[in-house]
Amino acid sequence: MGRRDAGHAPRRRGGRLVAVVLVLALGAGGAAAWRTGVLDDAAREVGDRLAALTGDPAPGPDDPSRVPPPDGLDLPDLDEPAPVAAEADPRALDRAAVRRTLAAALGDRDLGRHVVAAVAGLGDGAAGSAPVGLVARGRTPAAVPASTTKLLTAVGALSVLDPATTFETRVVRRGSTLTLVGGGDPFLARTPAAAEGAAYPRRADVTTLARRTAAALRGTGAAPLRLTYDASLFTGPAVNPSWPADYVPDGVVAPISALWVDEGRPAGGVGRVADPAREAADVFAAALRQAGVAVQGRPRRAQAAVGADPVAEVSSAPLPEIVDQLLQVSDNEATEVLLRHVGLASGGEGSSAAGVAGVAEVLRDLGVPVPVRQLDGSGLSRENLIAPETLVGVLRAVGTSAEDSPLRAVLGGLPVAGFTGSLALRFDDVAPDAVGGVRAKTGTLTGVSSLAGVAVDRRGTPLVFALMADRIREVDTLDARAALDRAAAALAACTCS
Repeated sequence: MGRRDAGHAPRRRGGRLVAVVLVLALGAGGAAAWRTGVLDDAAREVGDRLAALTGDPAPGPDDPSRVPPPDGLDLPDLDEPAPVAAEADPRALDRAAVRRTLAAALGDRDLGRHVVAAVAGLGDGAAGSAPVGLVARGRTPAAVPASTTKLLTAVGALSVLDPATTFETRVVRRGSTLTLVGGGDPFLARTPAAAEGAAYPRRADVTTLARRTAAALRGTGAAPLRLTYDASLFTGPAVNPSWPADYVPDGVVAPISALWVDEGRPAGGVGRVADPAREAADVFAAALRQAGVAVQGRPRRAQAAVGADPVAEVSSAPLPEIVDQLLQVSDNEATEVLLRHVGLASGGEGSSAAGVAGVAEVLRDLGVPVPVRQLDGSGLSRENLIAPETLVGVLRAVGTSAEDSPLRAVLGGLPVAGFTGSLALRFDDVAPDAVGGVRAKTGTLTGVSSLAGVAVDRRGTPLVFALMADRIREVDTLDARAALDRAAAALAACTCS
């Protein structure tokens, strides 16, 4: 079986949209939060233009109703829209009902010899704050989390980085030397998105950067330039020492770099390149030549000269969109890049170890139990050991955060059962009302399956849950995954509050 979660294209299911709406409403605050700055800027621009046309003071962005309609335009009165879903009810859990529901659902022998779980409500009172824990089989209350680890990394990044953060790839010049400087853009691409088809989130690319560089250099002389590349933003091992030794040669994951294209994949898209920074520099050099810039020889690795002049740059999508994508498709490389940004922001070092330490610090600040052991950000390491209460604590911190909190982006990034991301092709063998009624992050390694997310029970109470099994026989892999789907669906179908 594959070693990691597979990304799946979203699909639609007729007749289930009502079930989706209630769960989607939980993530609306995250999307609204990071859009606020963009909307304010647009409102200011409209106000400035009105002021220029009318000579009147520009209305502020907080009161768009003051903007008058154009002369002759007759607008009808607007009715107050009906709510798209009932407001979530944070009532206390019936702990006995939760235990009965999970004990039955997790009793499937396909889940193997070690199964643990936890569930909590989103109420602010004491009854809603203590998770219901369950060790269905086995003795250890923690398990290998696989890709549910990405929830911790996402919360860490959204906590220590500004939600408006973008990651810039730059070109600087000192004398006759151009330097391509990696800024840790996880989705930096080879070519413009228009050439590859629509992509979410939008991608910066080195071909556009080369064209901007050529335009900036126009008129400065035609002498050939030397090209160097700088990937020194990140430090420490590019390949995590806790990953199985065959992951990198087999193309499971790329060496993590502050400079790469297409997440370290070759032009054909299959496998990973041995030196992602060198590959990015070669692609950039070829694009420069095509744009009319004479480049001497092949690029070489070197740090950018102090005081070098800026020439051009391209920027990534903002952080919440990156988090949304990495959670939807369980993107290992993008998550490991964000882990290093957590290390830079929290400890001044762009290494995996510093990122893990930064995530632990964020969890402590949120009052969430830290992992028993965490060695990477993506969950590829089989040496990670996390209790389900940690995953539930993270989700509860997200779900109870302020509506404008950057953490809300995590809810929006959780795949919808049977509809999107890594859950698009799952939840086929469950009650129909559970499809779309669960949002969850998947975790899959050989012998390991986990699911952590949000469900809404029959009384409209939102629940956060973590279901983990890490002693699954390989022959039972698909059946075990289906058993966890049924367990999550049982929470959505229960009267647990």
